[in-house]
Amino acid sequence: MKNLQHILYKVAVEAVFGNTNIDISEIVFDSRKVQKNDVFVAQKGTAFDGHKFINKAIDLGAVAIICENIPAQKNQEVTYIQVQDSNAALAILAANFFDNPSSKLKLVGVTGTNGKTTVATLLYNLFTKAGYATGLLSTVNIKVNKTEYKATHTTPDSITINRFLNKMVNEQVTYCFMEVSSHGIHQKRTAGLFFTGGIFTNLSHDHLDYHKTFAEYRDVKKSFFDALPKSAFALVNSDDKNASVMLQNTRAQKYTYALKTGADFKAKILEKRFSGTLVLIDGVEVWTKLIGEFNIYNLLAIFGAANLLEIEKLEILRIISELDSVSGRFQYVVSNNQITAIVDYAHTPDALKNILETINDIRSGNEKVITVVGCGGDRDKTKRPLMARIASQLSNQAIFTSDNPRTEDPQVILDQMEEGVSSENYKKTLTIIDRRQAIRTAYKLSNPGDIILIAGKGHETYQEINGERKHFDDMEEVTKCFNQLKST
Repeated sequence: MKNLQHILYKVAVEAVFGNTNIDISEIVFDSRKVQKNDVFVAQKGTAFDGHKFINKAIDLGAVAIICENIPAQKNQEVTYIQVQDSNAALAILAANFFDNPSSKLKLVGVTGTNGKTTVATLLYNLFTKAGYATGLLSTVNIKVNKTEYKATHTTPDSITINRFLNKMVNEQVTYCFMEVSSHGIHQKRTAGLFFTGGIFTNLSHDHLDYHKTFAEYRDVKKSFFDALPKSAFALVNSDDKNASVMLQNTRAQKYTYALKTGADFKAKILEKRFSGTLVLIDGVEVWTKLIGEFNIYNLLAIFGAANLLEIEKLEILRIISELDSVSGRFQYVVSNNQITAIVDYAHTPDALKNILETINDIRSGNEKVITVVGCGGDRDKTKRPLMARIASQLSNQAIFTSDNPRTEDPQVILDQMEEGVSSENYKKTLTIIDRRQAIRTAYKLSNPGDIILIAGKGHETYQEINGERKHFDDMEEVTKCFNQLKST
């Protein structure tokens, strides 16, 4: 039980009706989960307005309501608190409820279009290998020390974030690395958190179904750095033209990393292979298992952050040489007849371009590159033709297929993708709605030495079709092909 008055600390309260000196059991934002003595926070979402469920929450036992609009008819036994922004209020309430756990460890947020999962996960792996008790909040999973929990969103809701941060504090975690999405920032899920540092990876076309314009998307990312305290660090990829925008109004200490421009943390690629990359980082040669220029940017972010968090330089480089790639990020498997299949989460035009340019840069030139790619339903439609154009331009063969169509007609998604294919590349494309069949077809079209890229889903182990999630794993499917169809 917590006192409502105490957990309202720093919440921007506009009006109070009733007594705030009461004890509450839990903070709840889903009216269906309300129990006796809970406080219900009514949020205005994109699909639902929690204000419509205030009476239901009271019927289930809520003793206090946090809302932006006070109901005309009030229950005299219930406390109503009017706030300007329910999302921000929820985040601050959650932080206070769990005794502000983010201030009791070193929390580093990673934001950007691509690379968030890789940077956060590799930092978790590096600090774990260095002997620290470490936490992770990512798209793929949540980890408290070495115990793993399932993740459902890139940036979880405020209550989940603070509950896990509190669990980390109770288990003596020193560092936590967290993906911070534009949705999470915009919906104030990170309000009330104390960050030791923030990392900016890059910015490219994504989420324009939600943010509407690129400028809005960029400015939401920027607001994360604007909110960092003076004691924090802001580490940005200065090769990205948006890096200076991220640093424009931050109070944090500013640092940069780059491959092409002057920066605080620099690297140079010396040798590229499918087995790894030889890199010169801060004057020291390091062999890494990670592949591609985009991954060297990720490594630089990790190197820079670890330096700023005061791990010794040579220790960082030693551990970097041991790090494996993250699940679903340039994971590859080779068949008995030497066909290479690469599974990657690339689901934006920029990420797909980076992967294909990396493959084309490393290969000898005699192999075919066959790309299997789709676009998610109920998401940014403007990137669909761009994804198809890139796949058809940079591959010898492109197969367009379903990703997670969700509630959309898969054929409509594929038709919109095909609009981006130029006339000279059209003959290089196939459209196969069934993703399993598309992967099998890619294998049948390949010869020894060829490379199959399966892009878009990466670590995901499901396909979402008409609101139903069915088991589907790209790596599992292509491995079955290698095992079952190797004689074809």
